[in-house]
Amino acid sequence: MATFVLVHGAWHGGWCWQKVIPFLEAAGHEVYAPTLTGLAERASELSPEVGLETHIQDIVGLLSEKNLHGVILVGHSYGGMVITGVVDAVPERIAHLVYFDTFVPRDGEAMAGVVPFLGIYLRKQAQAHGYGWRVDSHGTYGVTTEPDRSWVLSKVTPQPLKTLEQPLHLKNPAIVEATPRTHIECTGGGFFFSLMQHIAYVAIPRSHPREAGWRLRQLPTGHDAMITMPRELADVLLEVV
Repeated sequence: MATFVLVHGAWHGGWCWQKVIPFLEAAGHEVYAPTLTGLAERASELSPEVGLETHIQDIVGLLSEKNLHGVILVGHSYGGMVITGVVDAVPERIAHLVYFDTFVPRDGEAMAGVVPFLGIYLRKQAQAHGYGWRVDSHGTYGVTTEPDRSWVLSKVTPQPLKTLEQPLHLKNPAIVEATPRTHIECTGGGFFFSLMQHIAYVAIPRSHPREAGWRLRQLPTGHDAMITMPRELADVLLEVV
């Protein structure tokens, strides 16, 4: 039996994995899909002080509380920042990293700094609509058919700007390369592509790793493949086991 910990992306919550979890559990595996501080059902905890480090500690705390080892740690979108911080903090608990439709961050990088002008865009959104520290959700993350589209729009919640601007600080910058790892790319567009179009950019740098040692997979769907192609995503995750 393997243990999966599924880390959602920005504006989402543990709810987004509900179509994938049954497939993993049916194969006999243990699955955790926590919601990060300040999001979804934890929206009452939203504050300007919630940052990337808060979310890293959310997952480190879960691994410690449940005494989890040999974990297959999956990070979707912004969750790729979180899982990188987690494996740096507790490498002895992680068996495999899965970067799901996201870039692989380096030491000192913040989510808002990786894509050109993204930080400026996010800060403007926060100033205009979020009291200077909160960013509302935009787009449908590649979910275009009903009832899933309306479901996603009803579930997303604001994201603290600090989570997107706080740099990642690693004790061991080579930790990702030292860990078995997979990258899953969604080739049908989605949030990042749509956002770049919105601010007049269409190229997303470092959309998938090119270094040796990566296990690379693709899914022909939008950014939220856990909703649009849950069976296929589960199959890719089960390959790791």
